[in-house]
Amino acid sequence: ARSGPSIEKSSGPKLTGSEKQRDTRMNNILAAKAVSEVVRTSLGPRGMDKMIQDSNKKVLITNDGATILKQMEVIHPTARMLVEISKAQDIEAGDGTTSVVVIAGSLLKACQTLLEKGIHASAISSGLQVALDKALEIIDDMSVPVELDDRESLIQNAITSLASKVVSQNADILAPLAVDCVMKIIDKEHDTNADLRDVFVGKVLGGTVDD
Repeated sequence: ARSGPSIEKSSGPKLTGSEKQRDTRMNNILAAKAVSEVVRTSLGPRGMDKMIQDSNKKVLITNDGATILKQMEVIHPTARMLVEISKAQDIEAGDGTTSVVVIAGSLLKACQTLLEKGIHASAISSGLQVALDKALEIIDDMSVPVELDDRESLIQNAITSLASKVVSQNADILAPLAVDCVMKIIDKEHDTNADLRDVFVGKVLGGTVDD
């Protein structure tokens, strides 16, 4: 009787501990960069929307990073971390879900270049911490305090946030609605975040946003 083809394990060169570590590190970086590239083209006012079809054949059009990544079946642990970062950003700030992934991907790309030049990972990590501290310092200097009683400033901020969304053409209507809604559910004296679970959005068939 003929036997089927057999597959033998390759006896390739064995990697040392440091080589395995370097190989694993590079694989992690490549996985994270791949996720970053998926959402990169949807970033900013000129970003493109993505058309996504889920397992139920339902089509979704969006440029929101968290929504795009939520629909992806990501298996690699490092790639999953970026998905979780985007999700955490969405919960904490409600925006910047694409930016946080793109920035992480860009930083890892720069780290890859440094690693290939032989710079130790510990030195790169220390450098990133210094950069983080400096970035926070600059952002703090650039920040402008906004009074919660200044409704017009809050509306302008909301309009800016909506500029890169699918509903940007209705920002003049939706921004005041969002601001007034949030101001009704928070305690100005104590709250630093709004609990969106206190907000109910009802969908009505027919008509337009203007209605």
